[in-house]
Amino acid sequence: MAMDGMSASSLKDRVSADEWTARVNLAALYRLVALHGWDDLIYTHISARVPGPEHHFLINPYGYLFEEMTASMMVKVDLEGNIVDKTPHRINPAGFTIHSAIHAARDDATWVMHLHTDQGVAVAAQPGGLLPISQHATLILGDLAYHDYEGVALDLDERERIVNDIGDKNLLLLRNHGTLTVGDSAVGAFTRMFYLERACKMQIMAQAGGPVLPISENVRGVVRNQGRGIGNAKMGEMLVWPALLRKLDREMPGYDA
Repeated sequence: MAMDGMSASSLKDRVSADEWTARVNLAALYRLVALHGWDDLIYTHISARVPGPEHHFLINPYGYLFEEMTASMMVKVDLEGNIVDKTPHRINPAGFTIHSAIHAARDDATWVMHLHTDQGVAVAAQPGGLLPISQHATLILGDLAYHDYEGVALDLDERERIVNDIGDKNLLLLRNHGTLTVGDSAVGAFTRMFYLERACKMQIMAQAGGPVLPISENVRGVVRNQGRGIGNAKMGEMLVWPALLRKLDREMPGYDA
């Protein structure tokens, strides 16, 4: 019988304080994805760089729903895919391919989120990608890149192309596949994903109603500049993250076990 994540032995006293904080925030991100209905059974992934000189990162154990995730369940791996600390869990190989690529190439990308939502895949399958037809979209368009679909991400050679495509941007539409965001904090990656997912949903809904009205080029430039703070860690950690954790504590507690 699979072990219930809620009953797993706590690692709180066996890892550093910084690593434990990362584990708690990562588990919270998984629960928040479930709470927003963005999960895809046991698939897709969120990862976090472990604070410290080693290039280790934390990722979800394969075979558990996002609503089950706890801090102690997170699996620590190195950039070669080796599990660093003893654990009964294993990881999804496709998740390792995508996340190891970005963690290895971008020191600032300490948090990486990847989803397969209906609206994210729908927009990623459109030739024009994300359109400037909503405030949410226009705020992030200047920070958005694209990566062509190559099949399930099991080929490690794809890592170089993912890195080249995302460049120094923080949001990525994986064509015919899904959405991805990075950040230097949990709340930064989540906030970018929130805007990207909302913008995709708004686009699909608008297109269902007929012709859409694009935002003018002049206004797009203004809004792009206004959107440079999306994912700002300082503001997010002061205001957004505490609010999100309060919601989790009310509706889906247990992530910090």
